[in-house]
Amino acid sequence: MTVSGTNFGKAAGDYGTFRAGFPESIFDRLAAFNVGLRDDTVIDLGTGTGTLARGFALRGCKVIGVDPDPRMIGEAKQLDHQNKVSIRYVEAKAESTGLDSGAADVVTAGQCWHWFDRARAVAEAIRVLRPGGRLVIAHFDWLPLSGNMVEATEELIMQYNPDWHLGGGLGMYPQWLPDLSVPGIQNIQTFSYDMDVPYTPEAWRGRIRASAGVAALDADSARKFDAGLGELLAARFPSGVLDVPHRVFAIVSETATA
Repeated sequence: MTVSGTNFGKAAGDYGTFRAGFPESIFDRLAAFNVGLRDDTVIDLGTGTGTLARGFALRGCKVIGVDPDPRMIGEAKQLDHQNKVSIRYVEAKAESTGLDSGAADVVTAGQCWHWFDRARAVAEAIRVLRPGGRLVIAHFDWLPLSGNMVEATEELIMQYNPDWHLGGGLGMYPQWLPDLSVPGIQNIQTFSYDMDVPYTPEAWRGRIRASAGVAALDADSARKFDAGLGELLAARFPSGVLDVPHRVFAIVSETATA
């Protein structure tokens, strides 16, 4: 078995089809922080297939999605077309977007902050935000509880990819708070809440194929893993619909006004 660097682009189809994306409820929660109001300009860093970007566009925001992988952007554009929204995409890294200074009311980073050079990403967010703009770091994670399907899935991932280090999470990210304790950022707040997300067994397999632990595998190992996960689900979790516990976590901060 060989493991390569994580490459979400090669799993873009599964990523777009099977990853649940952020729930509708997060946009209502963020609106209470004056995030994502109609006509806001939103820059979504590490946009991937655009789940956050599309949610804001559907609420009347002007959205720019930033991602370095053209395959992910291609998948995002297809999903935008299906949802009848228009989003501008920029092929660039979060640390150097090439966008105008002071162009955005909101900058978001959903499910991706750990992949960035975080100090540079904060500096770039401050640069592209207007004074009093909002920077949001958000996560939507499955929860590996004792004996549940998620825990069993993570154990199987580790068998194929012992170097994977993102398992066993609690869906909470206080470690990002020091990243925002810099000049130019103020009024840091957080919120979290839990919910179940229904998956069919086939959809869960697709979701896991699009996860970092499996996206890093070579093709043969990924196929063997997927077959093994199918066998595991049939033997230990034989249900047509699997309720998967998830946690939403977000940090909302503001840029200084003076």
